[in-house]
Amino acid sequence: QVQLVESGGGLAQAGGSLRPSCAASGRTFSSYTMAWFRQAPGKEREFVAGISWIGYSVYYGDSMKGRFTISRDNAKNTVYLQMNNLKPEDTAVYYCAADSEGLVTRSAVEYDYWGQGTQVTVSS
Repeated sequence: QVQLVESGGGLAQAGGSLRPSCAASGRTFSSYTMAWFRQAPGKEREFVAGISWIGYSVYYGDSMKGRFTISRDNAKNTVYLQMNNLKPEDTAVYYCAADSEGLVTRSAVEYDYWGQGTQVTVSS
């Protein structure tokens, strides 16, 4: 079992930055693929970024490339999402997810564990 708790969301102006983090419980965190998804009101959950268990492989959603960076610190059981040059369309609830299968996938149904989400709001 893995429990995920996000923090670090909040309010930012367009062009600004935020760095939400996701703290995981459990001794097997380092073996899990981790990802961030987001969901805006009235929209489907969207893949933001994913990182393999050791951090060698990272993937991003198309609209996040060049602006967002995912990273992880297995010693701290934490995954981060550095978000730069934020846009109003980045406004959403951001969720952390963990997958025990080892492959980074953009499909939300493949992830076994989810956090409660953290709100990110970007004003224009």
